[in-house]
Amino acid sequence: MLLLPIGAAAQQQPGVGPNPNLPEPQSSLLPTVNVAPATSWSADARPIPGQGLSVERYKTGLDHPRWLYVLPTGDVLVAETNAPPKPEDSSGIKGWFMKFFMRRATGSSHSANRIRLLRDTDGNGAADTDKVFLDGLYSPFGMALIGQNFYVANTDPVLRFPYAGGAITGESQKVTDLPAGPLNHHWTKNIIASPDGKRLYATVGSNSNVGENGLDKEEGRAAIWEIDTQTGEKRVFATGLRNPNGLAWEPSTGVLWTVVNERDELGDNLVPDYLTSVREGGFYGWPFSYWGQHLDTRVKEQKPDLVAKAIPPDYGLGAHVAALGLAFDSDSSHLGAPYEKGAFIGLHGSWNRSDRAGYKVIFVPFKDGRPSGEPIDVLTGFADEAGNARGRPVGVAFDKTGALLVADDVGGIIWRVTRASGENAP
Repeated sequence: MLLLPIGAAAQQQPGVGPNPNLPEPQSSLLPTVNVAPATSWSADARPIPGQGLSVERYKTGLDHPRWLYVLPTGDVLVAETNAPPKPEDSSGIKGWFMKFFMRRATGSSHSANRIRLLRDTDGNGAADTDKVFLDGLYSPFGMALIGQNFYVANTDPVLRFPYAGGAITGESQKVTDLPAGPLNHHWTKNIIASPDGKRLYATVGSNSNVGENGLDKEEGRAAIWEIDTQTGEKRVFATGLRNPNGLAWEPSTGVLWTVVNERDELGDNLVPDYLTSVREGGFYGWPFSYWGQHLDTRVKEQKPDLVAKAIPPDYGLGAHVAALGLAFDSDSSHLGAPYEKGAFIGLHGSWNRSDRAGYKVIFVPFKDGRPSGEPIDVLTGFADEAGNARGRPVGVAFDKTGALLVADDVGGIIWRVTRASGENAP
């Protein structure tokens, strides 16, 4: 593996926007590895907010907080989670090195396997109530409340719990299984409820970088599933999405959008991770092609009929940024200009790029329900000048006051972003 100086600064990169220029693919015997080792935030340090914004700690001392869900009560749920055991993933010498470097990037491999409930009872912008909402889970990630039923996506099944009065009131029931198993390369499973509450949509990432473990290992993966909440019956809704994570409904159109982590080891600037609308029955290329009909020649068994139908994504976010969190603000006035209509995205940060990319939260402006304009930084500074990751953003969500909450899994913190006041206001 080509190990590069950890202190290499992140730079502006290509691969951003609705029609990004894509360079020729590059190949090497061993992948580039440039991971920012996990450290921690000092007591007075915090991310750098964008223009007209302010950021404070909402809650500290959490154990790998990755995903957020805000209940109708205003309580904030946090999935404290990490990867499950994956005995068949990343075997051999390359696999050993990858596990070693990924552990440096996250700080530990332990998973708390629980969901915590946070509450700000005095309205000062920080949680003063902190209690376990659910535990004994298995690498939980996505959450959704529909009426009196609370749904959790473990790394294997989707579970349903009875809910009332802001609390779980009974035992779980399995709704359906999702592809998992001892390989389970991309383990996070996110869910979102349809507006009418009759269906869940669930993300399932691929079992490899580009199908190298065999296409038989990819059955039902690299996809978004649609699940009937009453019967548990499911069907594949969209495919060819290497590792979809965040899901959100665009407020003006009601269209489902997702952010996707694309493939690695084709060079610093391939392939851009992306933000895209999700079409029913749509195929988005993986593993045979990327960004429409750009063939990936590493895939031995090509399928030209599928490639011909591959849908180009709507908006490139840059290669290797690891786009995870996604949220739209239903009330565009909360954070003010220039953050009034668009998508907020948590970029966890690169490992397969000479100059680091990601490690921040961005805003992509929308117009008429579509991306329009350059991305704008919301929070930066998660990677310090010495090349360490003090934090890495994952989930993003809006609280009941309209503040943007950001789950920082390496920092163990939930950050709260609001409109600045006084001399810091625009």
